[in-house]
Amino acid sequence: MPVSVSFIKRLETVDPQLRGVLIAMLEEIERQREESVTKKEFNELRDIVKELAEAQKKTEARVDSLAQRVEELAEAQKRTEARVEELAEAQKKTEARVNSLAQRVEELAEAQRKTEEEIRILVKRVDAVEERLEGISHSVGYSLENRVYGRLPSILRERYGIEVDGRLVRKYVPVGNKNIQINIYGYGKKNGKRILILGECKVRPSRNEIRRFEKYVEKIGSDQGVEIFPIVVAHDFPPAIEEFLREEKIPYIWSYELED
Repeated sequence: MPVSVSFIKRLETVDPQLRGVLIAMLEEIERQREESVTKKEFNELRDIVKELAEAQKKTEARVDSLAQRVEELAEAQKRTEARVEELAEAQKKTEARVNSLAQRVEELAEAQRKTEEEIRILVKRVDAVEERLEGISHSVGYSLENRVYGRLPSILRERYGIEVDGRLVRKYVPVGNKNIQINIYGYGKKNGKRILILGECKVRPSRNEIRRFEKYVEKIGSDQGVEIFPIVVAHDFPPAIEEFLREEKIPYIWSYELED
């Protein structure tokens, strides 16, 4: 506690013994005051330190939490990077497969082009062979027809009681909007009734050819209003075709039967 100048001057007038006591009292009061102030400040400082320590704990806890979060984020980042690498590797493999497939498609396309070219060449060859076979078939067919015209009338007379009126010929006949070539065409009489003889000459007839011939016979008979006598002449009748002709009730003659 500060001592004023006036108070010190008054002490000088006091008895030395008493003055010493007063000074000692003043010193004690000052000491106690200082100690009191120091404790208070210490307590305040302790409270501040305590608060700072608590804040430090919270800060450290928060730092620990942040550190753990950072570690988790770092681990997640590692997993993400690993996943990205996996995806990148998978993408590379996919691109490699796509490139391989594209190359395979190109190879297949080239093979397809070659195959189509080969097919085109084969088709030409087949067409040429068919033309040759058709020519041969026509030659054989015409040869057979020429033999039919001379020998068939007697077979019709002897086997079926039909008298041919005039000649048997090859003729184009209108059927619908087409002119169809009939191999054997001519009139005759059976039991005094006039009939139209229509015949088909084949090397080896098929079911489809016989069915087509039947349709022509039916159409011509309907158009001309006359009874039709159909007949098929061929070099060869497989058993199934013979059976089919018998079922359809169509007379047929083997080519060797035309020999004298």
